Amino acid sequence: MNKGIFNIKAVIFMLGNFLFIESFFIGISSIVAFIYDEYDKFPLFVSALVTLIFASLFSIIGEDHDKKIRKREGYIIVSLVWVMFSLFGLLPFYISGGISNLTDAFFETMSSFTTTGSSILTNVEDFPHGLLFWRSLMQWLGGLGFVVLCLAIMPFIGGDFNMFSAETTGPIQDKMQPRIRETAKRLWGLYLFLTLTESLLLWLEGMDYFDAICHSLATLSTGGMSTKQMSIAYWDSPFIHYTIILFMIIGGTSFTLLYHSLVKQRFYKLFKNEEFKFYILFILLATIAITLILFFIVPEYGAKEKTIRDSLFHVTAFITSTAFSTTDYTTWPSISWLIFILLMITGSCSGSTTGGIKIVRFILLIKNSFYEFKRRLHPNAILPIKMNNEFVSEKVINSLFAFFTIYIAAIFLSIIILSISGTSLTDSFNISISTISNIGIGDYASLPTFSKWYLSFLMLVGRLELFTVLLLFSPALWKK
Repeated sequence: MNKGIFNIKAVIFMLGNFLFIESFFIGISSIVAFIYDEYDKFPLFVSALVTLIFASLFSIIGEDHDKKIRKREGYIIVSLVWVMFSLFGLLPFYISGGISNLTDAFFETMSSFTTTGSSILTNVEDFPHGLLFWRSLMQWLGGLGFVVLCLAIMPFIGGDFNMFSAETTGPIQDKMQPRIRETAKRLWGLYLFLTLTESLLLWLEGMDYFDAICHSLATLSTGGMSTKQMSIAYWDSPFIHYTIILFMIIGGTSFTLLYHSLVKQRFYKLFKNEEFKFYILFILLATIAITLILFFIVPEYGAKEKTIRDSLFHVTAFITSTAFSTTDYTTWPSISWLIFILLMITGSCSGSTTGGIKIVRFILLIKNSFYEFKRRLHPNAILPIKMNNEFVSEKVINSLFAFFTIYIAAIFLSIIILSISGTSLTDSFNISISTISNIGIGDYASLPTFSKWYLSFLMLVGRLELFTVLLLFSPALWKK
């Protein structure tokens, strides 16, 4: 085993294998560009070739690596692969001139991969099909995560639960199979099936092939980047709107839970899961609240089906951190924004493709607070906390408090940093919360260069749920 600070050859070898995957998908996007015969076909092809060359180089350098992937290497690999994917993923935008500014290209790419949905583009519909497809595909790849994909389709690379857990969202990881690779295969198989199903439905409901595929890639991943400047409002179709609502809800659900419920046909697991029940309850209550606000305060809405539909759509979009919209919700009463901010921070289910703190953490925090009162009254009583009839370790409970503290601290620090860089206090507040929650709301095109680089880092911190990235700055990680 490597006796140095960490197994550097294993890290290089793994990064090389990840780049093979990215090269393949950039190549698929170049095929789309050649089909439409637009100016992005050669930039995409060159980008795929450059990525392939570096993948080969990395693999050769790390070929004789130690197969053991420890926790230290796991955290390093998972953090670096997201940065590396973004650096190579920006090449098609930059080389083609579609996004000629390097900062903007990196920002757009990191936003896509982390499924944040923040965009600096003001001319989306002027973009060629190949680049739009790559933009949608990046969201889809980042939805379940690169490590999960790599473990699923590249059996020769090794890898273990250390990398899987470093990328998976939520305080509790649930493996469906004893072997982590089998878990990854089943998760991506379900992910692909649901994506194809949504594509077919959207096409049947009026979208063309290209838009149907791109929007299904952006929906299930909860990225929310549309091929239209008006987003989903471009299609005045209740069927399309409700289909996207359904698949946003699916994207916000634990994929492990979906696998057991849909594939294994154990439907009772879905309705017995505490987090899922609260997830649906939050959507219903918030939808009712927004509907009533629009009905009584905004005259043009009134008692119409569209009032309920727009309310449900945007409540679902915010809680699942999906940046789609069906109307200009920024003009809605300020009280509705309070609800949206709470939904952004709360997020959806652990093990999903969404951002935010995750509902399970709030449930456990509330349970712990409730039991703390009982412990005060009965100091000698043993009162373990349960989640879905399973005991939750004290270690997990302790990590919750650390997570909440760092999450809130990161928001306040970001507000200060953005304000100092020239952004208004209100915009700094909204952008900080939305970025770390991985939902793209706000005006990003006009932000200073420094702010875009910082927000790119904040997107990654939010996507990997703080600890995986922030541990890289801990001296303890780099000690022998």
